[in-house]
Amino acid sequence: MLAAEGDAAAADRNCGRPLGKIECPAVPRDRFARRNNMDRLHAMSVFVAVVDCGGFAAAARKLGISPPAVTRAISDLEARLGVRLLSRTTRTVRVTDAGASYVEDCRRVLSAADEADEAACGTHAAPRGLITVTAPAIFGNTHVAPIVTEFLRLYPQASAACWFVDRVVNLADEGVDVAIRIGALPDSTLKAVRVGQVRRVICASPIYLEGHPEPVEAADLQQHVIISANPVTPMPEWRLRGKSGLQTVRLSPRMSTSTNEAALSAAVAGFGITRVLSYQVADHLRSGALQAILREFESDVMPVHVVHREGRHASQKVRAFLDLTIERLRENPAVN
Repeated sequence: MLAAEGDAAAADRNCGRPLGKIECPAVPRDRFARRNNMDRLHAMSVFVAVVDCGGFAAAARKLGISPPAVTRAISDLEARLGVRLLSRTTRTVRVTDAGASYVEDCRRVLSAADEADEAACGTHAAPRGLITVTAPAIFGNTHVAPIVTEFLRLYPQASAACWFVDRVVNLADEGVDVAIRIGALPDSTLKAVRVGQVRRVICASPIYLEGHPEPVEAADLQQHVIISANPVTPMPEWRLRGKSGLQTVRLSPRMSTSTNEAALSAAVAGFGITRVLSYQVADHLRSGALQAILREFESDVMPVHVVHREGRHASQKVRAFLDLTIERLRENPAVN
């Protein structure tokens, strides 16, 4: 006798009735469809993270999952689609032509899903999560940091990572949400909002000018002590725009520095003349520690933009930060 038959016989003896047929509850067909769609959204999120981070390990860190889970998700996605999305070697991960097209479609689908979630939570739900912001060092420390702290006070569930560095950060490759850029922007798919402008200012301290005749013409700079914040070029050229048009003055600095802060410190100490952006020297000019010279030779203005990459599908935290940043910078006299 089989075990199942023995159990049935025991039931007849003990209870006076058979156990009967055990039936499993029916599973709705659409449950499998929903699970499949959720798996597809997860795979899309993993694929976008790998492309944005430039590698499997970095994507795993960003998503908070293991590298093998990332590898498995990408392999399953490629197997389901029947195309190679990523070209992988031991050192690099490159997006194929099919992958480059597919990743943009994934971004649109994921943005739509995020929008649906936010709509379900209500239009007045508070922004939450980490936002990453980058700006040039002095500009970030002086003008962006106060905006970030105001944003975090307004939204206690949000957090921020600030990258204030004097280099152009790649928003997509380095996972940055918002950037403040100074100068002309190259053609790209990034979205930009102009918030102001700055210019280059030639300045010196009253202490220095007491002991040296103030330059009147651009060529007079060659007779002065020059502090250059450009260590790469030993013989810098300052392009100045005067009444007769654009002039180029070739200079031999007594001091070259790798940072604008050091150049400003030396100028404030009365060592010589330097040339920096207007926002970098605004506080020193206001306090009288430095004064602008050769104002009629200042170069053309440079625009200031707030740049992001999410467009109209930006997440709630990015939209809220953009709105606050644009408003605060447009009312900031240092950039207007």
